[in-house]
Amino acid sequence: MKHPIIVFGHGPGISDAVARRFGQAGHSVAIVARNAQRLEQAAQTLRASGIDAHPFTADLSDTAAVAATVGAVRTVLGPIGALHWNAFLDLDGDLLSVTPAELNQGYAIRVTGYIAAVQACLPDLEANRGSVLATCGVMALDDPRIDAFATEYGALAIGVAAQHKANGILAQTLAPRGIHVGEVIVNGFVRGTPGGADKPDALEPAGIAEAFWNLHEGRQAHSVIVGGAVATTRVAQHD
Repeated sequence: MKHPIIVFGHGPGISDAVARRFGQAGHSVAIVARNAQRLEQAAQTLRASGIDAHPFTADLSDTAAVAATVGAVRTVLGPIGALHWNAFLDLDGDLLSVTPAELNQGYAIRVTGYIAAVQACLPDLEANRGSVLATCGVMALDDPRIDAFATEYGALAIGVAAQHKANGILAQTLAPRGIHVGEVIVNGFVRGTPGGADKPDALEPAGIAEAFWNLHEGRQAHSVIVGGAVATTRVAQHD
């Protein structure tokens, strides 16, 4: 029996491709976001492809809403086998112009809500030897060249870095419980999203989804980089 996956922060790019990839493999899929109308349309499109998709509306910066959503998914679809965290706030600006309120909101979605989701799913993930999967970005990496690139995106970069650290700690914490943690570090713009609209070298969401599937199925690597838009000394996976 294949247990359901919850895709938090569903949108038209990576998360939709992940929902499609897992759904095609026989998993039921819960997609979660704030916009109920777009979410229902996305679920209908997935169902038209033969995927058992269910929409759940939630504000993922609200930890109580995150926990309630996990409970609702469990009631409808049964014990959870995997979660994919793709939720983030696309913060503009450098560290000298971003407001404290914006920083707090970005952290609440990318890190606090993420940890709340892991905690809420923990009993199911442990019982089912499940997976925790997270979309991360190249600005998370500790590399002087990336720091130079990220100066204009500092508000976004530090939240990504905090999530990357959380992924590493979770990988160590959850392994003894039989839960695999995997992140895909996206190094480039993604086709089908606003950032990738005019980029001829934009990354295909399906390729990123396949990397997530391989992390889930292989249960060996914890972190892979997809794309090469920004030069970095990090070339290897960490296991």
